[in-house]
Amino acid sequence: MSEQNFSAALLNPDLSIPAGLTTWNGSDPAQRFGIYRNNIIVSLIDALADTFEVTQELVGEEFFRAMARLYACAHPPHSRIMAFYGDSFPEFIAKFPPAACLPYLADVARLEYLRVIAHHAADLPGVGADAVASAFSDDAALGTLGITLHPSVAVLASGSAVVSLWAAHQGIMELSTVAPDVPETALVLRHGLDVEVMQIPVAAGVFINALQQGYSLDTAAANAAHIDDEFDLIGVLSLLLQKSAITTLNPLRRLS
Repeated sequence: MSEQNFSAALLNPDLSIPAGLTTWNGSDPAQRFGIYRNNIIVSLIDALADTFEVTQELVGEEFFRAMARLYACAHPPHSRIMAFYGDSFPEFIAKFPPAACLPYLADVARLEYLRVIAHHAADLPGVGADAVASAFSDDAALGTLGITLHPSVAVLASGSAVVSLWAAHQGIMELSTVAPDVPETALVLRHGLDVEVMQIPVAAGVFINALQQGYSLDTAAANAAHIDDEFDLIGVLSLLLQKSAITTLNPLRRLS
């Protein structure tokens, strides 16, 4: 009996139990294996429900657990760290035919998983306002200035109202006031011990993404201004500074 065959049988109830299984007390190996198989699947479903709480609330527990069961059987964990289980669950939802009538569901799941990543991201100190002021005082250097953001920072540009849907399920706003098909851009970051989710303008999301890709401050700002000629550079930088999300200021190393 190979480990691969044993694992495959655990996650596929259509497969027979592995040959050669015995029990210490003479009980039926098939029955015992069935119980073990069910416990494993239920544990994986529970782990997904813990991570994707709002996703489950949007579709109801019965629908969610049926969907999660199919995912768990097809996508077993690749790590012992169960906190990160479900990284491909949003993509599974996006291609799950019964969820096609809920176009926002996959992005809500993506937002929830970004919160998990932010929670477990490395803890790095943010730069102070004086360091930013000093860097910005040299106009000649701004064109090659690179800004490194905290590893918890992530942007999700969605065609749906992901931030509002998430906030409504936190009691921050009324669900009845949310128009799900209104595009929103989410900023996720960890400030201190708290993971925060906030809505930002599309151009701000483009700016932050450009910084994360290694573009200079000038180029990132130009990309954002191309989207919105009223892009508020100072406002976005102030927000990032306030949230301790700027960790280093340095001359650009790779992109310009």
